[in-house]
Amino acid sequence: MSPPTAEDARTDELAEFGYRQELRRSLGGFSAFAAGFSFVSILTTVFQLFGLGYSFGGPLFFWTWPVVLGGQLLVALVFAELAARFPLAGSVYQWARRLTRGFAGWLAGWMMLLGCVVALAGAAIALQIVLPSVWSGFQFAGGDSSVTSPTGAANAVLLGSLLILFTTAVNAAGVRVMARINDIGVAAELIGVVVLVAGLATFAVRGPQVVLHSVPVDETSSAPGIAGVLASALAAAYVLYGFDTAASVAEETRDARRKAPRAVLRALLVAGVGGLAVVLTALMAAPSLTDGQLAGRGLPYVITAVFGDTLGRVFLADVAIAVVVCTLTIQTGTVRLIYAMARDGALPGAARLAGVNPRTGTPIAPAILSGALAIGLLLLNVGNPTVFSTITGTSVVVVYLAYLLVTAPLLIARLRGRFAGEPGRFSLGRWAIPVNVAAVAYGVAMIVNIAWPRPRVYDTDGTGSLGMLLFPIEFTGAALVLGLLCWARLRRRAAPVAEPAL
Repeated sequence: MSPPTAEDARTDELAEFGYRQELRRSLGGFSAFAAGFSFVSILTTVFQLFGLGYSFGGPLFFWTWPVVLGGQLLVALVFAELAARFPLAGSVYQWARRLTRGFAGWLAGWMMLLGCVVALAGAAIALQIVLPSVWSGFQFAGGDSSVTSPTGAANAVLLGSLLILFTTAVNAAGVRVMARINDIGVAAELIGVVVLVAGLATFAVRGPQVVLHSVPVDETSSAPGIAGVLASALAAAYVLYGFDTAASVAEETRDARRKAPRAVLRALLVAGVGGLAVVLTALMAAPSLTDGQLAGRGLPYVITAVFGDTLGRVFLADVAIAVVVCTLTIQTGTVRLIYAMARDGALPGAARLAGVNPRTGTPIAPAILSGALAIGLLLLNVGNPTVFSTITGTSVVVVYLAYLLVTAPLLIARLRGRFAGEPGRFSLGRWAIPVNVAAVAYGVAMIVNIAWPRPRVYDTDGTGSLGMLLFPIEFTGAALVLGLLCWARLRRRAAPVAEPAL
């Protein structure tokens, strides 16, 4: 990673948007890609969600992956065009407020912020999926290490909190430190994915036609139907978001107008294709599809069965590294979003949150705030066996809503002739409206599907709690109410939230 050049200084375009360069523009194209890729993080999120997805849809849950990848690619194409037009920290927030004035434009940033905090907590508890399988001593709480058990959930909160403390310290230390760790982690993850896919394919016990059959996932259940397959889309939906982080670090990326759009698309495509390959080869290599182990233990079960105990533990250690890097990058994106909103006076305590440390070139207060909020969310769920699936589903609903608050206003702007591609920059050209329409339709359908009050997702301990069943809807509603109150307070202040024109 080379230092900023004189050419970077001459071509810096932040002044066009009314900002001055405060963050250090030191990231190259790979680091921007790495930011988006490690937010998605195949080894983290696929390991987190494979068992859950399989428990709902069996082998047929594979087919939700190409559907979600195709839908998110539509969204990513829209985002890539916006990244070329507005290469600014905070991506989703910056794009939305230039497409919609007032509360609606601000709301996208608010919902994305809440979604990122929930995702930060969700990524951190993924350590519970991996570390106790590497060494039983990591199960500090004792008892069952399954994340859906009370002892496993309590241990997940402990491990997750310790990880967030570490990532907060790294993000406060500066973007160079973060980028070095992230680049190394992404390289290790890419190598790990290739080795995993090759190894699973080599020791496959059945062919790829396994994804054409519906079978019982354990001895007590029947073969999943269409309802189960729809529920299993939660896995792919959770894995394949966050690629926009590649654009959220645009103010720290050299030649961002050209590199940010490419980084967004590459992050999604590499993660999507890699995840698709991992799911397929895992289904081909699993010792059994019906003994309940694949649904209960997920990929760690397949890894140890195929590679043996010693090599399996080594590989799971690589997965643990991916979890750390994923959590680090999610917090990096969250910090940039908080900074971008605070810089515009769009958050309470904006003056403090918008400050950039002159020594590290990093907004330290947003790092501390995001870490504290994520740990607080975890502590609210100590011992709760539904914490995993509840946080997962809620983060998907909130982030997809934030995405929809960008794609829908952009579609309206296109139809009114207020937005068109610019020569020399990434543009969808004549495909802009069809792609945008499809992106909006996909976003609406996925939000409805994931927020649906399914007991197997939001009431895994069988208490019949209506509050847990409706948690994503309740959380989103509470976020809207809190957002309205926050917006009203901000509008009453002497320095109103900036509302730039498109």
